[in-house]
Amino acid sequence: MQTNAMQTNAMQTGNGQTGNGLKVDDRDWAALSEGERIRQIELEGYLIVPDILTPEHLETLRAETDQLPTEGRDYSELQRGCSAVHLRSRTLAELVTHRPTLELLERLFGDRVLCLRNVTYDRSEPGTPGISLHTDGQPYGSSIFGYEGSCPITVRVLYYLDDLTMDVSPFRVIPRSHLCMHADAHPYKRYTSHAEQVVVPCRAGSALFLNHRVFHGTLPNVGARPRRMLAIAYRPAWAGPIAEVPAATEEELAQLPESVRPYFNDANAREFDFAAGNKPEGMAVDAPGMAPSRWSRA
Repeated sequence: MQTNAMQTNAMQTGNGQTGNGLKVDDRDWAALSEGERIRQIELEGYLIVPDILTPEHLETLRAETDQLPTEGRDYSELQRGCSAVHLRSRTLAELVTHRPTLELLERLFGDRVLCLRNVTYDRSEPGTPGISLHTDGQPYGSSIFGYEGSCPITVRVLYYLDDLTMDVSPFRVIPRSHLCMHADAHPYKRYTSHAEQVVVPCRAGSALFLNHRVFHGTLPNVGARPRRMLAIAYRPAWAGPIAEVPAATEEELAQLPESVRPYFNDANAREFDFAAGNKPEGMAVDAPGMAPSRWSRA
């Protein structure tokens, strides 16, 4: 990977700062254990899994996405995107069932994994302004995310098809902001910047696992190339929306590979017991999935 002086400085500091004062999280992500990965996404709100795509898979996805029609976003024509890409290509649809991703989500959720309806492709062209700091989790729904944003637990997986460097729309995040009870962390607010934001570079072929309630965004693309990305959002089956959301139609399901359909055919699934009493029968005596020791697993 070629880097300019600022990028080199950032990549050598390791959880340090660049020459312009930006805090950078460029740790050795491959060294994290399973427990440390779970801790990172639960506590900090984000996780990088490097090289989750093989070089061959990465090239295939690049070729597929380069054929997609794109439209400019409402805030910039240079931020291009295409929605519902899983309905346009078998290869893109099968990314939903990428086994390394699902294995991590299954351990994280401990439940059946479902996919939110819209799988998207985004390309940030040179000159793209930064994306404001925001959350994707909005407990009463919104015009941007619909009622899918009300799902209490969602992890968005961002597959980077290009190196995420300091000058080409790098991801930025306010760690632990999803844990905050202060009004500053109201999930409908947006911010241009934050003094304690962290920039997260990574190599092409890596995936970012993002807690949908953490405040995040990007810096501008001031480089000479675009940054391409595929985004897929998942949730545990119990954690459904507060109101009904559009379900995949029979026609849409028929367009998907058979292995992918189960992840889209239950958009309104949720599990709760409004009448639950204080002493229900059959209570468990152990729950390793929420044990504090989960962060210590090898």
